Parts: sequence; structure tokens; C-alpha cells
Amino acid sequence: MYYRHHVFFCTNQREGDRPCCQQHGAQDLRDYAKARIKALGLAGPGKVRINTAGCMDRCEEGPVLVVYPEGVWYTYVDEEDIEEIVQEHLVGGRIVERLRLGRDTP
Repeated sequence: MYYRHHVFFCTNQREGDRPCCQQHGAQDLRDYAKARIKALGLAGPGKVRINTAGCMDRCEEGPVLVVYPEGVWYTYVDEEDIEEIVQEHLVGGRIVERLRLGRDTP
């Protein structure tokens, strides 16, 4: 396995009235996660990679991110939620149940 954890943030911006993750500041929160992982010395091969993803088709539940290889889907609101995912899941290996989406596969 090349990365211990690979995290994909949906940063999709939709036109019209349909919800999208970018309406909730997804790019800024993805940037926050990337900076935190780097600051903690967890970035790079064998560690954690933070990526941007296009639409993951769960925007109504969003904003969303998914952590692989576990395939755990999360929603979040702010930097505190992202910090909890970083500390609990990516550092500690514990799923953050309060932020976990109800089903892990669409």
C-alpha cells in the first residue's frame, strides 16, 4: 500500500439549486487538512495523502470526504471537525462515528 491513508475531499461546484460541497467551503477545509497533515509530519509515501476529488455524488449529505483504504465516508462543518478526523482517524486509527455518513457505499 503506497499510502497508509488516502483522503479525498469533494470540492465540486454545481450550477443551479442542487447542493454541492463547494457551497460549504470544501476547498478551504481540504487546504486546512493538507496543511495539518504536513505540519504533523504525516505527508508523503507510506503516510497520508490529501487529495481533491470531483463530484462523488453525495452532495446532499455534504460536504463529504472519504478515507481509504477503509472506505469511510465523512461529512464535516468546520476546521474543528476536520481536526477531529485528522487526530482520531488519521493519527489514532479510530473512526469518528459522529461525523461518519450512515452508509459507506453509494
